[in-house]
Amino acid sequence: MPSEKKQTQHTERERETVEQEVDQELYEEAEAIKDDIDSLLDEIDEILEEDSEEFVENFIQRGGE
Repeated sequence: MPSEKKQTQHTERERETVEQEVDQELYEEAEAIKDDIDSLLDEIDEILEEDSEEFVENFIQRGGE
């Protein structure tokens, strides 16, 4: 019986270690995806800002003619 208990404890520790490693990998992947999304949203924001400025300029010119 003592060997079963040691083996169970050893297996439990291995499982916890694997879970921690997987959690860390998932966290790193999530952070990378978050960074990619932030970059993409920044790019979209810049494009919309440029397009809106151009739209307003064109609208004002046409309205003043």
